[in-house]
Amino acid sequence: MIKERPASNKPARKIETADDRASRLSHVEAATGPAVAFSHCYDDDEHVAEHKHRRAQLLHPSAGVVTVTTSAGRWMVPPGHALWIPAGIVHAVDTFGRVEMHSVYVLPDAIDGLPQHLHVTGMTALMRNLIIEAINLRDEAETPRARFLLGALLHEILALPERPLGLPFPSQRKLAELCREFMARPSAHLNIDHWADAAGLSRRSFTRIFRRETGLSLSTWRQQACLMAALPRLSAGEAVTAVALDLGYDSVPAFTTMFCRMMGTPPKTYLRNQRA
Repeated sequence: MIKERPASNKPARKIETADDRASRLSHVEAATGPAVAFSHCYDDDEHVAEHKHRRAQLLHPSAGVVTVTTSAGRWMVPPGHALWIPAGIVHAVDTFGRVEMHSVYVLPDAIDGLPQHLHVTGMTALMRNLIIEAINLRDEAETPRARFLLGALLHEILALPERPLGLPFPSQRKLAELCREFMARPSAHLNIDHWADAAGLSRRSFTRIFRRETGLSLSTWRQQACLMAALPRLSAGEAVTAVALDLGYDSVPAFTTMFCRMMGTPPKTYLRNQRA
């Protein structure tokens, strides 16, 4: 169970209603500039049904955690990260905790080199500040200052580091079913021979096909699934020990080793940095 954060002294922002969302997306469709940015809030455990945009979207929660699901897989976006969603990708959004969201909608041809694949990125201090400035200048989008700031924002997108917080699903039905079952009950222990038998494949064929369809080994995929299960709970204040043991790790050091390998820092340091 995900625990709620302690109450903040900062006044709560208004939760976006369905009408608010429709108005925001209408403004996005009507915008003519290369990028347009908005700030909006979601309630805990909210589901936004499948939809798509004619612009690419950089989705950045400054508080709370979101998961984005497409036919190709699931991506998790905790604070301190963003998700790049290319134009035309059908996706649904689910929230964990109250989410304060910044979204930047970018024309696909706004700048050369924009990513063509959906992925989670880290955030930079420069990008955070550029997004805030972009949100505040929607009414002056044609001024020299606006063009300068939006140009810097577009170039900074190209510099955002990719993070391993996505779980691509295989296209083969049986393999995809196994992946979805595992995500419902993620565990540090996964028997590759059991998965191969369930898929009706030899171990070698299973390994080759799984990597071909996901781009990952089963071991790396499992670690990313466990990380995605752990981060919302850790961000909500649960103890590292409880999360590690619930996921089946033999010890906290074993969980910490996995976390460091995937995120580049121990859990407590990571969380402290996200809250700074």
